[in-house]
Amino acid sequence: MQALYSWLHDVFISPSVLETLVWLTLVSAVGILLGKLRVGKISLGITFVFFVGILSAHFGVRVDPEMNSFAQTLGLALFVYALGVEVGPSFFPSLKSQGVLYNTLGLMVIGLGLTVVVALHYIFGISMPNMLGIMAGAVTNTPMLAAVQSTMQDALGSAGARQVADLALGCALTYPLGVVGMILAILTLNILDPKRHKRNEEENSRNTYITELELTNEALFGKTILEAVRLEEKHFIISRIWRGDTLIIPSSQTVLHEGDHLLVLVHPEDVEEMEQFFGRRAESRDWNRPDIDWDAIDSQLVSKRIIITNSKVNGAKLGALRLRNQYGINITRIDRAGIEILATPDLHLQLGDRLSVVGEAQEIERASKFLGDSINVLDKPKLFSFFFGLAVGCILGSIPLAIPGLSMPIKLGLAGGPIIVGILMGAFGARLRIATYMSNSATQLIKQLGIILYLAGLGLASGEHFFEMIIHGDGLLWIGLGFLITYLPTMAVGLLSLFGYKKTHAETVGMLCGVMANSMALDYAMSINESRSSSVAYAIVYPVGMFVRIISAQILLSFFL
Repeated sequence: MQALYSWLHDVFISPSVLETLVWLTLVSAVGILLGKLRVGKISLGITFVFFVGILSAHFGVRVDPEMNSFAQTLGLALFVYALGVEVGPSFFPSLKSQGVLYNTLGLMVIGLGLTVVVALHYIFGISMPNMLGIMAGAVTNTPMLAAVQSTMQDALGSAGARQVADLALGCALTYPLGVVGMILAILTLNILDPKRHKRNEEENSRNTYITELELTNEALFGKTILEAVRLEEKHFIISRIWRGDTLIIPSSQTVLHEGDHLLVLVHPEDVEEMEQFFGRRAESRDWNRPDIDWDAIDSQLVSKRIIITNSKVNGAKLGALRLRNQYGINITRIDRAGIEILATPDLHLQLGDRLSVVGEAQEIERASKFLGDSINVLDKPKLFSFFFGLAVGCILGSIPLAIPGLSMPIKLGLAGGPIIVGILMGAFGARLRIATYMSNSATQLIKQLGIILYLAGLGLASGEHFFEMIIHGDGLLWIGLGFLITYLPTMAVGLLSLFGYKKTHAETVGMLCGVMANSMALDYAMSINESRSSSVAYAIVYPVGMFVRIISAQILLSFFL
């Protein structure tokens, strides 16, 4: 019996590496299980891991602090780096269209939030570190909390251990209402905008638009397509030409004739300019519908999606491959991580790109073999680039950056450094012939593993004084202030987006969820809108919002230390 007691004591009670690992995994497992519970359409998901950790610490669980700190650090770094690699391929293309407006509105939310934090600091006399902890929960951004904690530890050392713990308490107190407050804002915006400015949801996620134009511009009669391209600054692709009853798959040397019907792919904002350049619209159907059967329209041609899996093509410019000349096919669109990109000659291809091609069946088959088109190849993870990029991100995050006017340098930290390197690796790794593609399941596994480790460790580290703070401290006041930080900025910018910029409800709330890093509210928004626009706006704003929150919180803190 004594041996059994000793074993149980070592595994569950005495702080050690083994005991810490056991409690981290148990807290994670129970939290994931509870995360499946829903109240209506609302669920806190994996955030339950955080609260199970808090409850465990409250009831006496104590773990090895160094081991727990390592688990939090590793989990956070894995999560943000995998996120960066995931959004990197589509991040910069998205900025060329609706991304600029989305991110501008997101920055306004952050700016208003910081203004509210400073105002509440002076009104209620709560210290700025604690206000930033409250804000981290209110905007459901635990990486921001980690960055502020790191800055506090660098500035105060071991003497500030309790203050660092209070930061996590503030986050824990305000996190639940951060989710609920965001959902309340979504509902309020829905009520205030009953018309919802509905439009084709597919159009919102596209960087390409298909239009049929009749050639009436006399200046182009007798010109080749190559000559026409040189006359127009805007990028466009002519994928098909109807000349009477004859269908032509054009090449750069195809001569244009009066009355030709051209199927042109352009950026949505360039459609009117294309009409002025080529001629009037002659659309017999909506060419942007997702359910068009292209094979039925072109009986002698085949339309197919080809996936880039040939490593030799990774990083190559589309124009340099000369696919049209070698195989007689046209590449009309490219899907990169859910964002459609216009197939321009100077575009660098990446593993995982999905090319929409048109041509004869035999030639498309030949092109498929050259480009790869083997999904099994993509199932093998590119581990070298992942760990190398993660190491570079951690090193970047540790570099102190001196900013004029600040009393101490700031660091990107293990939340900022890896996400920046992840985005850059995902976006430009192919140009350096570095394969960074990971399957969606692998990416989601790494992200979930990372954030769960971080939340479990954070809960175990901060739960000892949680209920004491609510019952005997200012916990209820902090919860109320957190709600104001959540609700006021999102409502102000949400109304501006809906009525000032005429964005749809789905786009608006997706953008707001992205800048608030609130995936739980995003799930709810998508359930009431049934539109992909919300997830697209979320993905565009999330990385910029994450980075700016991490940096701005440290800058604000440095003024008050």
